[in-house]
Amino acid sequence: MLKVTKEGLYCEVGDFHVDPLKGVDRALITHGHSDHARRGSKAYLTAEKGVSILRTRLGKRLPVEGVPYGESRLINGVKVSFHPAGHVLGASMIRLEHGGEIWVVSGDYKIEDDGISGAYEPVKCHTFITESTFGLPIYRWEPQLVVAGQMNRWWASNQRQGIASVIFAYSLGKAQRVLSMLDEKQGEIFVHPTVMKMNEAYADAGVILPPTTELKAVDTFGDLSGAVVIAPGSVSETAWMSAIGPCAKASASGWNLVRKGRGWSNVDRGFVVSDHVDWPGLMQAIEANEAERVLVTHGSSEIVVRYLNEMGREAHVLEVMLREGGE
Repeated sequence: MLKVTKEGLYCEVGDFHVDPLKGVDRALITHGHSDHARRGSKAYLTAEKGVSILRTRLGKRLPVEGVPYGESRLINGVKVSFHPAGHVLGASMIRLEHGGEIWVVSGDYKIEDDGISGAYEPVKCHTFITESTFGLPIYRWEPQLVVAGQMNRWWASNQRQGIASVIFAYSLGKAQRVLSMLDEKQGEIFVHPTVMKMNEAYADAGVILPPTTELKAVDTFGDLSGAVVIAPGSVSETAWMSAIGPCAKASASGWNLVRKGRGWSNVDRGFVVSDHVDWPGLMQAIEANEAERVLVTHGSSEIVVRYLNEMGREAHVLEVMLREGGE
């Protein structure tokens, strides 16, 4: 039902693309990260909860229509519906049905309910297209409550030293998840402008997050000792970062499980927080979807395919060019 073209995944019978690599006539979008949602298409269709995210990232006048989770739309004879993926706000697994055949495109997803992104729901299908960003047995996430405790204790330790705590996190999804994990009673929470922009998009979608203060100026932010600051990693070596003053720095990423993190050589602490499925979750999702065939992309796809083949399941690598996204 889907094939790979230079524009990305294309459904010929329905005449639409899923997460296209460039502008097309009709784009179905799994979620708002830049490796899945791009400018230039004439019409966009996504989950209703993801509309504010897409418009914040791609433009307020974006020609996007939102569909409630589970509601079906017929596009040129193809029955289309969006289902919660649990990755970030509005993230979806897209179900396509035509001629008795059902395909599901996962986009990015995670099994654990983080409390703000919507709980993942398995969707039964014949063919399942899954990511494999962390598709190795070593990747097994601790419960979010455990990591939240680690994070708040680290913040408290820095408070006792009279310094600020800075947590670098991707501005869409990861930053809001980290924010939801912090104990707002413990102290003041500040955010970079790009994080605040996404916080506002979450608020537009009805998600309640702890109160934050935006840090706009770069000359001086005043006394931030004891506070926690959430910012994207791209500002780690900028004047904005220097204006914070004495601080301890941490990153929030799944890569921290096996190394300090790609590009995080200048942090003091790495918290293992991933918005992608881990190895046990990947296997759980494949079992729950009851797919006869699994197409694996983005990550350790060859290893996952080999493992599934050895387990007696039909699986193949699906080569779709993606830039690395929000991890």
